[in-house]
Amino acid sequence: MNKIIKGDQVVVIAGKDKGKQGQVLRVLGDKVIVEGVNTVKRHQKPNPLRGVEGGIIVKNMPLAISNVAILNPETNKADRVGIKLVESEGKVKRVRFFKSNGSVIGV
Repeated sequence: MNKIIKGDQVVVIAGKDKGKQGQVLRVLGDKVIVEGVNTVKRHQKPNPLRGVEGGIIVKNMPLAISNVAILNPETNKADRVGIKLVESEGKVKRVRFFKSNGSVIGV
């Protein structure tokens, strides 16, 4: 189980966009794409077969997963994440929790 998954609210803790917040759009191995963070302008060639228009487009580029931390909504600060086993209804499940206060994420 990954500590940061698609849909999490994260804070950038290192790099040129330090302090920015956004939602994780994709997880690509050891990199993440965060909405509105690490944006670049790319020159796009038109491709009429695919229906792609040409021009300058703004694109979100991947960040290293080590440069983001999950946002704790209770404290509104970046927080570390741990994984623990919780038994419910006779089944053992792995859940993520915040290290600062122990509250479970996404349950």
